[in-house]
Amino acid sequence: MLILEGIPLFLIELGMGQKMRLGSLGVWNTIHPWLGGIGISSCLVTLFVSLYYNVIITWCFYYLFNSFRYPLPWSSCPQINGTEIAECARSSETAYFWYRTTLDASPSIEDSGGLKWWIVLCLLLAWVIVFFIVMKGIQSSGKVVYFTSLFPYLVLTIFFIRGITLPGASAGLIHMYTPKVEKLTEPTVWLDAATQVFYSFGLAFGSLIAFGSYNTPKNNCVRDVILVSVCNAITAIYASVVIFAILGFKATANVERCIEVNMKILYEHKLLPDRHAERSVYDKVMTTISPNMSKEWELEECSLANQLDNAAEGTGLAFIVFTQAIVELPGAPFWSVIFFMMLLSLGLGSQIGMLEGMFCTIFDIDIFKRVRKQYVTGVVCFACFLIGLLFSTGAGEYWLKLFDSFAGTIGLVVIALMEMIAVIYIYGHEKFTEDIYQMTGYRPGLYWQATWRYIGPGIMTCILSSSVLFMIMDNPTYKAWSAELGAVVSANYPPWVMAIALAMIVAGVLPMPIVFLLRRFQILKVDLDIHQGSIRRNETTASTKEMIDEDDNDYDDYSGPAMGGRVNDTDTDDDDDQPPTMKFMRNNLNVPKNTFRMKIVDY
Repeated sequence: MLILEGIPLFLIELGMGQKMRLGSLGVWNTIHPWLGGIGISSCLVTLFVSLYYNVIITWCFYYLFNSFRYPLPWSSCPQINGTEIAECARSSETAYFWYRTTLDASPSIEDSGGLKWWIVLCLLLAWVIVFFIVMKGIQSSGKVVYFTSLFPYLVLTIFFIRGITLPGASAGLIHMYTPKVEKLTEPTVWLDAATQVFYSFGLAFGSLIAFGSYNTPKNNCVRDVILVSVCNAITAIYASVVIFAILGFKATANVERCIEVNMKILYEHKLLPDRHAERSVYDKVMTTISPNMSKEWELEECSLANQLDNAAEGTGLAFIVFTQAIVELPGAPFWSVIFFMMLLSLGLGSQIGMLEGMFCTIFDIDIFKRVRKQYVTGVVCFACFLIGLLFSTGAGEYWLKLFDSFAGTIGLVVIALMEMIAVIYIYGHEKFTEDIYQMTGYRPGLYWQATWRYIGPGIMTCILSSSVLFMIMDNPTYKAWSAELGAVVSANYPPWVMAIALAMIVAGVLPMPIVFLLRRFQILKVDLDIHQGSIRRNETTASTKEMIDEDDNDYDDYSGPAMGGRVNDTDTDDDDDQPPTMKFMRNNLNVPKNTFRMKIVDY
């Protein structure tokens, strides 16, 4: 997915942003006015994802604050009158702290369970931090990025050194590299893989187009794409080694505890001479136990493979599995603090990047051009906080999984497919190839042409059709916490919840056909003054203005539109150099020639 879909789309977004010097809305309007809905769709999907993404940051804050306690609050079960709480005893210390102490989880998504004030306060803190970083622009976010980018590597290296030295780490690594070919027949696996590529690169969110628009005209964007892709792949493998080493350690520890419990039972039934008998003696005795006896005596199956197969995923991986592994480490609070600081760094960096693309689109819309940036940023962040209160209830995790499964999966693939079609088949693959050559001196060859024109669109079309069909045939479920069992159980989404999920998917893709119909049949008067919007965008978003300032020393003839400069045009054929939007307006909308004026404000 990375090679056949991610990297080709990465160059399309970064290259178009650098070529046209516009945000997401401006780029698609310039290619063709009928495509303006792509930018709006990416903005809406980004909004949906940002709503629940900040909730994960919220949980990280809560765990970080609790990491300064000794011993860690999830290291043991709470007791009442010297007796462990039954719910905790039936599950585990980390699962109890996650589902009961942190989330105070309700039994189903239909039972909200009320707001949890500790989560509300952490959510407010998360949105306040995001607001100030985005509002201050590069003066603050540029410096934050250095920390959010480098600090996780430091923490990963520390965990890597510690993880590979833990008992059972090799078992986790073997499990990681053991393929399960049968999983490739499940369409949702491919959808998850595509979504992971989109999230890791920021594809289809509009942020890459925004970042590309701040590059200098001769920046080698192909080199940037290859370098970032290689670093991304290496980082993913590096992080996977750390994760599975920790999972192997955790699984090994669970198996040892399981064997100890079984030994105690066998000793009580006079089948073992000692509660701490040799492992070989235990294994020999277990071969003589019938399934009925095992069930009657409540003997557990202590399988390392099962422990690894049933390892938690998603939020449970960070807040249950890793916290349990951290408890086993010497100096647990230290490991907990740096782990959740790493998650906060990654979360804030991703959140800021997504919001950058969204605010670029917002400031490309006429009605927001003259509104002060802090007002728009404040209103958006406050509205997101209010909507995010949904995730601060007892059913908050269930709603987050719903958003994660539907809001940012199918919508992103549809947007990515439309972006590739728009650039390669409407803008033209030959023209885009020439643009890349003019900017970088490199002409994309067979690999790029094949993935752009055939392989990429084909893969995304197959993923979309098969995933939608699979979701229709197989009713989606979610994992709900059962206090009686001390475990999660599968439950079907109620019809009204599935209606909300469908509404999110439709809302994410609906702007594309709506804008197409409005402009195709000229139902409403359309204002295509995108270039002035892009100048406003450079001034009012969390842009790389500081980097543009530094590049001014290297490009005397270019200082960027945001800095009051200009791009020298050596092409004498002005009409051919005009973007398709201007040609469309002149030929079809009777717009007088040379009526566009640009006023540069020195700020």
